[in-house]
Amino acid sequence: MPYSHPAPGRGRRGRAALMTTSAPPPPNTPKSPREAWKTITVVVLVALLSIPVLSLGKAVLTPNTLSMTERAAEWMRDNNMGFILNNVESWWFSKNGPKAGGAPDREIDITNAAATGPTTPPAVPHLPKPANVPVPDGVTPVANEGVWTPVGPLVGGAQTMYTTQVRPDSVHTSILDGLVWIDPKLVKFEVHPGTEEPGGKHTVPAQVPLEKRLDLIAAFNGGFRMQDALGGFYLDGVTHKPLRDGAASLVVYKDGVASVGMWGRDFEMGPNIEAVRQNLDLIIDNGGGFPFPGGNPSPKDVATPGEPAAGLDNNQNGAWGDTLGNKVLVWRSAVGVTADGALVYGYGSGLGAQSLADLMLRAGCVRAMELDINPAWTTFNFYTAATPGNPSSVSGTKLLPDSQKGGNRYLTNDARDFVAVYARKI
Repeated sequence: MPYSHPAPGRGRRGRAALMTTSAPPPPNTPKSPREAWKTITVVVLVALLSIPVLSLGKAVLTPNTLSMTERAAEWMRDNNMGFILNNVESWWFSKNGPKAGGAPDREIDITNAAATGPTTPPAVPHLPKPANVPVPDGVTPVANEGVWTPVGPLVGGAQTMYTTQVRPDSVHTSILDGLVWIDPKLVKFEVHPGTEEPGGKHTVPAQVPLEKRLDLIAAFNGGFRMQDALGGFYLDGVTHKPLRDGAASLVVYKDGVASVGMWGRDFEMGPNIEAVRQNLDLIIDNGGGFPFPGGNPSPKDVATPGEPAAGLDNNQNGAWGDTLGNKVLVWRSAVGVTADGALVYGYGSGLGAQSLADLMLRAGCVRAMELDINPAWTTFNFYTAATPGNPSSVSGTKLLPDSQKGGNRYLTNDARDFVAVYARKI
């Protein structure tokens, strides 16, 4: 039989192709239930993931004074992820803590120290200059360490503030932490809310207003975010967050005097109170000698030193918050009151809850409370006018040059509440 070529499309390859080629599915063929659920699941996941992404994007892009990192951190705390952030921060700070030993890499600058004023005693009521702050045991002081230096203006011939710097302990000797002593007889304290904390609407601005800047001499940070503060916030007749009995409280009276104590024991609400900022529990207590202006009498009627609160290191009852561990050494801040009523602010690096309390005890505090922590939130600035009589020329100087925020913090709207210090009119 003669050989003949297969017809096109009829050979083995053609037959195989015909056998394996199937017609396209008719249009509108319904998907199987499994495929439909896959599609629905993907759509739901995309939708769910887009919500936090959009929320984070909005938080990061909203104009304010916070850095991108700070905005992202605030967003995590707002969205119930603070425990993750706390663990990450605790791990990072524990791995990157301050070194042991060594000497400070800078001198204590006193070039901006105020003049001591006239040699004749001031006629206005004022507190005596505080005793110098002792350095930790075994530490050889550097020049001016622990020596109170006058800073800020005179009021009625008396010195409004003194400042000094000291090592936090006998181990981390390369660190210098800052202290400021303030005479409430010569200054007025005012609490300002932030744009984010404590939340709510306020008649008081989130910055020092221009018309008050010529009287502004200092400002410092407030406490934790309210969700972490374990306490409340009261300002100008409005309770923005409920006040807690037993909470450590910075109380400012309508006459501008401020004090620190325990709410419900040392203070109770009355018409003479202008502001209350609570934060955790007291880190120093049981001292006495200073009567609370317009409030309850002092627990002790004689000047006695304060004591650090029991359990500062282990924080078993959660009295000092869940943000970082109390043994983690980081930037921390505190405010306290002395036996004669002076207000003392302290802050700096390399501080745990216990060493922060020790710093305030060495400065003479009989009661003290922790304020905010971390380098982004701890701030103390002094303010002066470059041109006399011109409020627009007022600018700030940081107490500690290595603190993170700039000297002009609080001259623009700030996210967190803060305390401004103004010279009294005498």
